[in-house]
Amino acid sequence: MSISGILIATAIVGGIGLFIGLFLGGSAILFKVEVNEKEEAILAQLPGNNCGGCGYPGCAGLAAALADGEAPVTACQVGGAAVGKKVGAIMGVEAEEGEHMVAFVQCRGTRDKIKVDYDYVGLHDCRMLSFVPNGGAKSCNFGCLGYGSCAEVCPFDAIHIFNGVAQVDREACKACGKCISVCPKNLITLIPYSAKYAAACNSGDKGPITMKDCRAGCIGCGICTKNCPEGAIKVENFNATIDQSKCIGCGICADKCPKNVIVMLSGRPVCAEGTGEHEEKGED
Repeated sequence: MSISGILIATAIVGGIGLFIGLFLGGSAILFKVEVNEKEEAILAQLPGNNCGGCGYPGCAGLAAALADGEAPVTACQVGGAAVGKKVGAIMGVEAEEGEHMVAFVQCRGTRDKIKVDYDYVGLHDCRMLSFVPNGGAKSCNFGCLGYGSCAEVCPFDAIHIFNGVAQVDREACKACGKCISVCPKNLITLIPYSAKYAAACNSGDKGPITMKDCRAGCIGCGICTKNCPEGAIKVENFNATIDQSKCIGCGICADKCPKNVIVMLSGRPVCAEGTGEHEEKGED
C-alpha cells in the first residue's frame, strides 16, 4: 500500500473517531442528568441491602425519596436510629427516635401439637400450597405451613424453621418486612423489640375446632382479657391479641392462658424450647 493510501485511511479513521467523539459529547450534554448531591450523600449513608423494606425500590429509591422530602429520615428500618440521625443531619432535620421493631410469627403449631390431614409430597414452597386441598396438610387453616418461604427471602438469616414452624431471631431481624409480604397465611407481623409478651396464634376458628386441630391454638376463652390489669388484651374472631402500647409485661396473661398461647419474648426463638437447633431453610 502506498503512503498516500495509508494517509487517506488514517484520515478516514480519524474523521470517524472525531465524529463519534463529537456525537457522544453532544449527547452527554443534551441528555445530561443532574446529580442531586444531597441524594448521593444520603445514599452513601444507607446500608446498601436493597431489601425494599422501606417500601421503595432499593436504597437508591429511598435516597431519592428522602432527598425530595417524600420519606421520613427514619424510613430505613435496617439502618435504624443511627442511619436516621445521619440522614437527618444531611436533610437539616432532627431524627425522631422510633421504636425498634422485629418480626413475630403468630403460630406455635409445631409437629407435635398440630393435626395433619394427609401426607404432602411436592414443592416445599408455602406460596404453592394455596393450590393444594385445605391450603396445606395441616388441619389448621391459619397456621404456619413450615416450608420456609419466609426464611428463603430473609436477607439477614433471621428466620429458621423449628419443628415445622417459622421463628424469628429477634437479634438478627431488621424489620425489612420481606417475610411479611411472602407469607400466604398472613402470620407474620411487626412488634416492638421491647415487647415482653405476644399471642402466638392467628386462628379464626371457634374454640372446639381449634382444640381439635391444634394443641397450641387460641380457643378464644377470654381468660387473658379478664385477668389483664391494663386492658391490653382483646379477643376478636375467637383469637387474642395484645396491644403492646398498653402491655406492662406483668405476665399474668401468660400464666392464666390454658393453652400456653401467650409467650414470653426474648432474643431466642420461642419454639426452640431447649434444643437450640433449627432446620435448614425450606425444609419440612
